[in-house]
Formats: sequence, structure tokens, C-alpha cells
Amino acid sequence: MRVGVADTTFSRVNMGAIAIDELKKHASVAIERVTVPGIKDLPVACKKLIEQRKCDIVMALGMPGGQEKDRLCAHEASQGLILCQLMTNTHIIEVFVHEDEAKDGQELAWLAGQRTREHAVNAVKLVLHPKELEKEAGTGQRQGFADAGPARR
Repeated sequence: MRVGVADTTFSRVNMGAIAIDELKKHASVAIERVTVPGIKDLPVACKKLIEQRKCDIVMALGMPGGQEKDRLCAHEASQGLILCQLMTNTHIIEVFVHEDEAKDGQELAWLAGQRTREHAVNAVKLVLHPKELEKEAGTGQRQGFADAGPARR
């Protein structure tokens, strides 16, 4: 399995290094990494990882700022990542951590690490162990903060 890791220089945490560390803990995989300036650069980076570097799945890692314009940029990047998935028929696990999700830099670093690690595990499951994800259907999994759990009647 070949996993692409696309991250940004705009992020305040080295999410690419965290993803690679976690991927290596869960599978013997080849890893292709590319770092781009910002989140709107991620869709083309992911497309290149899929088409030119033959990745089976890609993680797109980014940290939008906390302003309204940053939320808009994150939405645009998400739309590009979705389009890239449809164009290539390949999953791209979007791992965005918005700066305003955390109360301070320490919590932001923790959240970025936690969410990145949990999504790295999801990437491995999606490609190598899809039945494990099936077992988690409807369980309210969340990446980063605590899981929501299943809804009760």
C-alpha cells in the first residue's frame, strides 16, 4: 500500500510528520509526502500524489485560521478535495484543524496531533481493513475530541 501525505507550511503543527509516525505504527506502507504553502494548494497536491506517485489513499492535512475568510478558504479546499476524489476514484482523508477549535496553542497542538493520528488509523482501515470500519458504523466516532457515541432512542 502506498499512502500520500499532503501537508502545509501554513499549519502551526507538523501534521505530516505526525501522520507518517502513526501510519508506520499500523502498517508496513510506502509513504509519499508533499508539502505545499496552504490548504487551497492541497487538491492539486493530492491529485499528483494519486496520479503521478500512484498512492492508494491520501491524507490532506491543514490548519485553517480562525477568521471568516479562513473558513471560506477551508470550504473551497474541501470542495477541491471532493472533486479530486471523484476525478481519481481514490479516497482523500481530509484532516483539517481550525485554529478556533482550541482555546490556546497547547490545546491546538494536542488536537492536531490527536486528529491526525486517528485519521491515519482510519486511512489504514479504509484500504487494508474495511470490515473494521463497518464494525464502527453508527458509533459516533469523532477524531480529536471525545467520541459522541451512538444516539439513543
